[in-house]
Amino acid sequence: MLYEKAPAKINLTLDVLGKRPDGFHEVEMVMTTIDLSDRIGLRSLRDDRIELDVSEPYIPTDERNLAYRAARLMKETYHISTGVFIRLEKTIPVAAGLAGGSTDAAAVLRGLNKLWDIGATPEELAALGATLGSDVPFCVHGGTAVATGRGEQLRKVNDPPNCWVILAKPPLSVSTATIYSNVNLDDVQHPETEQMIQALELGDYEGMCQSVGNALESVTMSLYSEVRTLKNKMERFGVDAALMSGSGPTVFGFVKQEARVQRILNGLRGFCPEVYAVRIGQESFE
Repeated sequence: MLYEKAPAKINLTLDVLGKRPDGFHEVEMVMTTIDLSDRIGLRSLRDDRIELDVSEPYIPTDERNLAYRAARLMKETYHISTGVFIRLEKTIPVAAGLAGGSTDAAAVLRGLNKLWDIGATPEELAALGATLGSDVPFCVHGGTAVATGRGEQLRKVNDPPNCWVILAKPPLSVSTATIYSNVNLDDVQHPETEQMIQALELGDYEGMCQSVGNALESVTMSLYSEVRTLKNKMERFGVDAALMSGSGPTVFGFVKQEARVQRILNGLRGFCPEVYAVRIGQESFE
């Protein structure tokens, strides 16, 4: 069995710039991986089929799953006649704004590239991944990057300064399509993307905390008040900065001092079922 790590991502910034002719929104985001990961196991099968086994029973194991579709895409693109058994061990919350499905698909692309000795470059895998989802190209590469276009155009930037990331996901699932369909481009609050990039270049933790911003946050909060409540509680418990990731509903907070992490975790667990403390990523696959 060949194993591949599939880390989650958070958005340090997320800006919505306009509507594209293809129906998607033009975005500009700064994304980074965090140390919260699913694990993908891959084994070749003689039969020409894809078999997907998932640790959580409520997650589909057919073409509705991006990991399955990534395997089918690799088989079709590179004319692979053998099959594959995929074991997906989930840790990342589902429909949470953390790219759980996208990072699983990216891990399958990377893993099958090795398992079947295809020899595709990371750029080639990322281009394939773009046909599966907007976050997949970033997840193929990992690390920290500015993403533009639909999210598939990537430019590497410095990783964030070392700190703790506290994640809290309220007990609800959010549809990315629903959130984007409710965006009013005249009311978008644009984050300070350039300030964020400069803070990362300087390794400036306080500057990073001051520059976080997500144009979708107010949209999601208007539909799900629990997200606003969660962010307010996180700030009251003493994180250095708090922000919703992606289209939500997960909220994350940065904490520099390890001594404060447990107290914040305990406070959040009083009313939120899924709470994690992880390190900021620097997980690059290049």
